[in-house]
Amino acid sequence: MELAILNTAGEDTGRKIELNDSVFGIEPNEHAIYLDVKQFLANQRQGTHKAKERAEISGSTAKIKKQKGTGTARAGSIKSPIFRGGGRVFGPRPRNYGFKLNKKLKQLARKSALTIKAQNDALMVVEDFNFEAPKTKEFVNIQNSLKVADKKVLLVLSEDNKNIYLSSRNLKNVNVVRVSDLATYDIMKASTLVFVESSVKGLDEMFKLN
Repeated sequence: MELAILNTAGEDTGRKIELNDSVFGIEPNEHAIYLDVKQFLANQRQGTHKAKERAEISGSTAKIKKQKGTGTARAGSIKSPIFRGGGRVFGPRPRNYGFKLNKKLKQLARKSALTIKAQNDALMVVEDFNFEAPKTKEFVNIQNSLKVADKKVLLVLSEDNKNIYLSSRNLKNVNVVRVSDLATYDIMKASTLVFVESSVKGLDEMFKLN
């Protein structure tokens, strides 16, 4: 699969780049995508929720009424869950929601997500660029030139670039990541993927295709 390389003004540079069919042209596995996204979201959960059970709340432990002869159910403690202010039955406890996925399955999920974006013509390759200083206005101008200002954009860089990151940080529909940090969740969430030219070569290294 070939894509034209654009400049930051949105113009065709006359050059093309070959996208690896083993990354952008496979048979998508939707279940692998589901599992990878599920793991990503599970890992975002803090898991610090906690409710007190009857042994943990403050209150008297004295028997509140005699066992028999009251005409009502027996009750041994005011901390019983059936009373207002009592402990909660089987309340949430701190836990880790993460779970394990094999590396090959996660790779398959990323490749499947990239293939889906390629099939939907939601990919774009731009020649490498940089800013002398962080400037959100310049980044917005590039968005307008590429006609992606009204879309959720995932910009994929080959390496960290502080000026580009700071320039895009205040834009709610823009996410900037390194190619090595590319996640299935980010790919699927974005409506358009914008790769800088050097980051496409980084995909081969990430998937160990060399």
